[in-house]
Amino acid sequence: MFEDDVIPASILRAKARASSGKSSPLEEEVVTLFDQLRDRLLRYLLSMGLPCSDGEEIVQEVFLALFQHLQLGKSRSNLRAWVFQVAHNLALKQRNASRRDRQNVMDEALLVNGDPNPEDQFAANQRQERLLGVLRALSGQDRRCLSLRAEGLTYREIAQVLNISLGSVSASLTRSLARFARADER
Repeated sequence: MFEDDVIPASILRAKARASSGKSSPLEEEVVTLFDQLRDRLLRYLLSMGLPCSDGEEIVQEVFLALFQHLQLGKSRSNLRAWVFQVAHNLALKQRNASRRDRQNVMDEALLVNGDPNPEDQFAANQRQERLLGVLRALSGQDRRCLSLRAEGLTYREIAQVLNISLGSVSASLTRSLARFARADER
């Protein structure tokens, strides 16, 4: 799904080899984090309404920034949250600059492709439309909280990424999940 020929890992490896002839422990740490978080980070960026190409570019920028951050000896505490926070901030800047139609991208990312019988397909399409309607009706913050939680971040990490209180994260997720549950009961 993602283009492996344009990734920070290759850039980092080339830089490390050029300077020392072999991979540094720092480079290996960043590459490992990149491998672990790349797909999750890109999914989160897509959920914010960014086109895939912009999301991939931001992922690259985030991991280059992480490499520089660690190279300067800055804090290593909770790097996963740091990566998502930097990606979040870059995405907001990108989104504000481009003002693209975010809803179409998000709808495309959520489409499900399957071959059920016509009756099951109709029922699944109706359910999907109800749930997409709920998703569209959520506030931006509720959508971001839900997306970050879906990517495995803890409530505390979500609060850090979005710069909101832990109670706000909890209320947002409780409210969002209740809306989805009500829509799914129909």
